[in-house]
Amino acid sequence: MAEAVSNQIRAQVLNDALPYIQRYNNKIVVIKYGGNAMTNEMLKDAVMSDIVLLSLVGVKVVLVHGGGPEINDMLNRVGIESKFINGLRYTDAATVDIVKMVLSGKVNKELVAHLTSHKGKALGMCGIDGGMITAHKLEGEVDLGFVGEIVDVNTQPILDALKDDYVPVIATVACDEEGQTYNINADTAAARIASELGAENLILMTDIVGLLKDKDDPTTLIPTVHVSDVPFMKRQGIISGGMIPKIDCCVEAVRRGVKKTCIIDGRVPHSILIELLSNEGIGTQFV
Repeated sequence: MAEAVSNQIRAQVLNDALPYIQRYNNKIVVIKYGGNAMTNEMLKDAVMSDIVLLSLVGVKVVLVHGGGPEINDMLNRVGIESKFINGLRYTDAATVDIVKMVLSGKVNKELVAHLTSHKGKALGMCGIDGGMITAHKLEGEVDLGFVGEIVDVNTQPILDALKDDYVPVIATVACDEEGQTYNINADTAAARIASELGAENLILMTDIVGLLKDKDDPTTLIPTVHVSDVPFMKRQGIISGGMIPKIDCCVEAVRRGVKKTCIIDGRVPHSILIELLSNEGIGTQFV
């Protein structure tokens, strides 16, 4: 009897998900993967299975990833100090080589292997491949070394992979017209890629529940924010610190044509499915 009830529940869950599957069928969803969900093996397994499931029901998933902990670990092994200025990694000539090696050669291929182990089709690439991301040096009050600012995104390599039912797995390193490599912030890259693809949704996975009215009270989650309200929320101090660059990416993506962007808690197993295939969703959405 218990088994029959369990089967009924499974069937009801699938039936309830049907409208959302229909909404996202043949639409592009860009997921920026990072945080605890990337280092915890149980959470990583849930993310990979979520992506394969979405791909199988017709959602065109693009996975953009960072790899900060792995970069820090490799820098420590070779005796290079990790430095951060205003939340961005200072990237000298030696560091940019490590970044390229770790993101494109290690993390990227491990994610492709994980997706493949779940019977998914994945294709690893970085911003340098196919001239996907052209960048130049990010200029500011402080010299960050070889940290790049995106000049242009060529979506053709991504669209070619999606056309053949592969999940593009993208490491966020790029180069300029002279071939100089730059380290690109993964949130920024994901937002720009989503915009250029005309994505239905951009999802940023983080280690927080979303945007809170009171940063110390997780019960004060703000489920929906209109982009026009963001400047006021910054003045009120609701958006502050490390949330500012993430939310700026969300706002920029919406203004460039992405239908919806979301900041979700990657510490919750299957948070991607909860966000896309349920009415309540999870985290904070920007519209």
